[in-house]
Amino acid sequence: MQTIEFQLNAEHIALCDLLKLTGVADSGGRGKALVAAGEVRVDGQPESRKTAKIRAGQIVECLGSRIEIKGQ
Repeated sequence: MQTIEFQLNAEHIALCDLLKLTGVADSGGRGKALVAAGEVRVDGQPESRKTAKIRAGQIVECLGSRIEIKGQ
């Protein structure tokens, strides 16, 4: 599994935007489709909200990638 560290510069980021910015999804629309298809887990739990607020300290997993959210 590939690990990606994402530096969060705000209080939170929308899940679909995170997938796009880290390159897991090639577009915001693809990110939304991955969430809708049940391909995304946040902190080990399935996440179905496309714009779920992801905060520092959380772990997002999708398509063999693990995204670790780092705070300021």
